[in-house]
Amino acid sequence: MGNEIISKENLVYQKPALMNDVTMHYCPGCSHGVVHKLVAEVIEEMGMAEKTVGVSPVGCAVFAYRYLDIDWQEAAHGRAPAVATAIKRLWPDRLVFTYQGDGDLACIGTCETIHALNRGENIAIIFINNAIYGMTGGQMAPTTLIGQKTSTCPYGRDPEIHGYPLNITELAAKLDGTCYVTRQSVETVAAIRQAKKAIRKAFEASMAGKGSSLVEIVSTCNSGWKLSPVKANEWMKENMFKKYVKGDIKNTIDE
Repeated sequence: MGNEIISKENLVYQKPALMNDVTMHYCPGCSHGVVHKLVAEVIEEMGMAEKTVGVSPVGCAVFAYRYLDIDWQEAAHGRAPAVATAIKRLWPDRLVFTYQGDGDLACIGTCETIHALNRGENIAIIFINNAIYGMTGGQMAPTTLIGQKTSTCPYGRDPEIHGYPLNITELAAKLDGTCYVTRQSVETVAAIRQAKKAIRKAFEASMAGKGSSLVEIVSTCNSGWKLSPVKANEWMKENMFKKYVKGDIKNTIDE
C-alpha cells in the first residue's frame, strides 16, 4: 500500500490496545491467548483500562500480567477469589476479575471459589477448563473426563479410583450469591464472539453490584493431550462438550 493511510472504514482487524507487544509463552494452539484477547477487548470497550484489577493464578496463566496492560495482583495457588474479594471490597469502583485454570480454581482453590461465589462478591471469575494440568506435566485434574488418559492416570480416569469429574460451573449456579454463570468456548469465530459477549456480561454485572459471575471457557491443551491444535479442537468437540455442555446455566441479571 506504500505510504497510503488506511482509513478506519477499511480496518478489518487490529491487536487490542491493552495487549502488550510481547511474545506469549503459551503452546501453539492454546486457548489462553484467544481468551486474553477477548478480556483486553472488553475492558477497552468498557472504558475501564485505568480501573481494572486482574488477579492471576498459579498455572499456565501465571504470567497473564505480562500480556494485558492493566493492574494485576498475583495470588497464591487457588487463592485468587479471596484476593479479588479484598480488592473489590476496598475499591468497589474497580472492575475486579480472576483468571484461573481448572487445577487452580477447582482443586486447590475449591474452598475460596465456592465461598466467594456464595457470598455474592461483586467479582467476575474466568475459568479455563482444559481437563488437565497443563503446566506441571499433564497430570489428572478435577475436570479430567472418565477414561481420559493423563500422566497420573495413564490407563484413563477410573471413577472407582479417582472419583468423578467435577462440574464446578453447575455447582456455582446453585449458589445464591451468583448472578451469571455460563460455559463457552473459543474454537470457532462464532464461539469466540459468544464468549466475548459472556465476558462482557459478567464484567458489567460485577460493576452493577449484581453479585458473582463465573465464565467457564472449555479449552484445549494440545500439548497435554498430545494432539495437534486441529485434532485437539476435534477431540474437545467430540468429548468435552458432552460433559461440559455450553450455554448460560444461570442468569438473574435480566430478571
